[in-house]
Amino acid sequence: MPGVRENGGQYTHAAIWTAMAFARQGDAARAWELLEMINPVNHGRTAEDIATYRVEPYVVAADVYGVSPHIGRGGWTWYTGSSGWMYRLILESLLGLRLEVDRLYFTPCVPQDWSKYSLVYRYRKSVYHITINQMTTETAETVQRSAIGVTLDGIAFDGDYVPLADDGVEHWVDLHFVVGG
Repeated sequence: MPGVRENGGQYTHAAIWTAMAFARQGDAARAWELLEMINPVNHGRTAEDIATYRVEPYVVAADVYGVSPHIGRGGWTWYTGSSGWMYRLILESLLGLRLEVDRLYFTPCVPQDWSKYSLVYRYRKSVYHITINQMTTETAETVQRSAIGVTLDGIAFDGDYVPLADDGVEHWVDLHFVVGG
């Protein structure tokens, strides 16, 4: 039917993959703009939004219809794989974390006005407190011109990852990266 799912409505899988593609290209502004558009929380901010969306604003919808009389109505909520893809979009493509065996890689793609953010990452029995600092090229002129700097428990590492240990200990990670340049 025109305006539904892949036929002109919001097909959430594809919308998420598009945001991932913009993040991979380094276009943080566009990637985050798309996330804002498809985030179900943003479809439930007002009573009018809820009356239009008509599905749970805390569950990712597989599609949002684009044809009258159902324009803006969500569908296929609880059994879509879109929620898993949205999790990966946010954690991996935007916040920039990627686990490969026992290494945690960082490739953040966040808005330029985010100078710092932090998160807690659990790796088996260990907890990693991660702070990510973003510098513009203007700020970066006063520090080493490497694209990335990572410290784990105060020890500097070359590259864009930290080695992970299943030692049951809390660890502290600081990441510095430069936008542009």
